[in-house]
Amino acid sequence: MHQIHDPFSCYLCPICAASLQLTPSAKSYACENNHHFDIAKEGYLNLLPVQHKHSIEPGDNKQMVQARREFLEAGFYEPMAKAVATMIAAHDPQRLLDLGCGEGYYNRKIEANCASTIMLHGVDIAKFAVAAAAKKQPDARFIVASSNRLPYADHYFDLVLRVFAPSNDDELKRVMKASGLLLTVTPGPRHLWQLKKFIYNEVKEHALESTLPQGFERIDMQRVSYKITPDSQQRIALLQMTPFAWRTNESAQQAIKEAAELEIETDFILTLAVNSYLK
Repeated sequence: MHQIHDPFSCYLCPICAASLQLTPSAKSYACENNHHFDIAKEGYLNLLPVQHKHSIEPGDNKQMVQARREFLEAGFYEPMAKAVATMIAAHDPQRLLDLGCGEGYYNRKIEANCASTIMLHGVDIAKFAVAAAAKKQPDARFIVASSNRLPYADHYFDLVLRVFAPSNDDELKRVMKASGLLLTVTPGPRHLWQLKKFIYNEVKEHALESTLPQGFERIDMQRVSYKITPDSQQRIALLQMTPFAWRTNESAQQAIKEAAELEIETDFILTLAVNSYLK
């Protein structure tokens, strides 16, 4: 059993919102109302009850998780991931939450590049992704849950990382400490420009500055831009990681696959903001 599960718990029961505590067997968590949640063999905790699901298995399936992992581990987003880790290291947070963590790529980069004292957490709605993340990084804490109902104690995290992930602003503020930090990664004006040209008749630039949740004040911003040349399979994996994948018909997908030596611009905006919300 993973040693990261200790008697002190930051988790809330997703059914009744009471505090969850590790049971004497150290194989599950339970609340005072006797709701039980087993720790999976990979080390993660599933805190997404059936009644909160909108489908049988929400989020990415196994194939999508594997394709995403292979794309990321090929290093295409590494310059951005290292910039994220550098920005985090400068503020030395004790407790960090990767919101929409997927298969844990950014948490692993943070672990490799930041102080070992950071307690890393990750949450995602996709069970397959969280299982893959937990298996690869046993010293971090991963859970399956919805960003609309984060089963964490109030004002617990020093820093929340959000890479291309949606969030509920009220929940975000609730789980962050007053004066906690939010680091978001959003697409820059030219992000994946060449890929989008296969899909849209008219390609438009993203805004240079990202919109922050109400109550946050920007304290730092960095733009990371460079070009990548993924192969045909990697391009499709990249496409599946984007919100415009659902707009791509079969002929556009085929054209993306068959394009010779397609050089694609990446363009990321890293925005660090402080939570100016006071209790």
